[in-house]
Order: sequence, then structure tokens, then C-alpha cells
Amino acid sequence: MSVYVGNLSYDATQDDLTQAFAEYGTVKSVQLPKDRETGRFRGFAFVEMGTDAEESAAIEALDGAEWMGRNLKVNKAKPREEKRSFGGSWDNNSRSDRRY
Repeated sequence: MSVYVGNLSYDATQDDLTQAFAEYGTVKSVQLPKDRETGRFRGFAFVEMGTDAEESAAIEALDGAEWMGRNLKVNKAKPREEKRSFGGSWDNNSRSDRRY
């Protein structure tokens, strides 16, 4: 039961999000991803709610709402996609289909 929150103010904190979402139910966790290189907040978050009903209420109330000077984009979080591994070898000599 996780909610994606996009278009967040860069000034938003975990406490700010917890307070905003607590109006709609139990907030289990808040994740604010940071850029690996700069360490800066990336402008989106994931909020885990206690139940599906609480999640739905928060999405309905907050999607498109103005908060901290921004119009929020709030929806059900999609499962994280696995990064593809292309595998294989970088050694061109190992290809069995190579013709000489």
C-alpha cells in the first residue's frame, strides 16, 4: 500500500508529508529519494499508508491539490521494474558465430 507523490516542493520534509497524509489515515513510512551524485532531494516521494481505503482517500484528496506552492501528482505507486541485465561478454573473441 504505497502512494507515489510527485511535483513536490524541494523544501518538503518527511515530517511535512507525514502530517499531510495523516489526515487520511495511518502513515507507515515516507521515503524521499535523493540524487546519488548531489545528495539533493529529487522532488518526489513514496508514502506507505495503513490500508487500501486510507491510500485511496489520500489519492482522491491530494491528487492535483496545491501544497507548498506546487500542484501535487498523487497516485498508486507502481512496482519497481527490474533493471535489465544485458549479460554476455565484452570479449569479441568469445563469440562462436564469428566468421574469419
